[in-house]
Amino acid sequence: MPRRVSMPGADELFRATAREGLTDAPAAEAATTDDATRRLRPVDRDSSTESGRVKHDEKMTIYVTADELLAVEHARLQLRVALGRTVDRGRFVRAAVALALADLEEHGVDSQVARRLSET
Repeated sequence: MPRRVSMPGADELFRATAREGLTDAPAAEAATTDDATRRLRPVDRDSSTESGRVKHDEKMTIYVTADELLAVEHARLQLRVALGRTVDRGRFVRAAVALALADLEEHGVDSQVARRLSET
């Protein structure tokens, strides 16, 4: 006897996914802030899921050495112990990039990231 799969109806497939009372705040703020401020602003928690994850529209792939990857993993574990919560690689790297961009914007060629890049 063939099994028939129960599929959700159109109402469930096309339901509204935004929560009640929320506006598109990032889009409204984008019109009033400059690019640098918007780039460095922390992600709005209202746009995240219950787990704290945020949908990102762009992807960037980087290659690291085995030692660099080990250092990132070690740092993640230290943060897990210190903060009592899991910090994934992506979140860790995004935080590091935000710090580097803020330092570059504030100090320009005297920033730590500019000095590090001039050494290589």
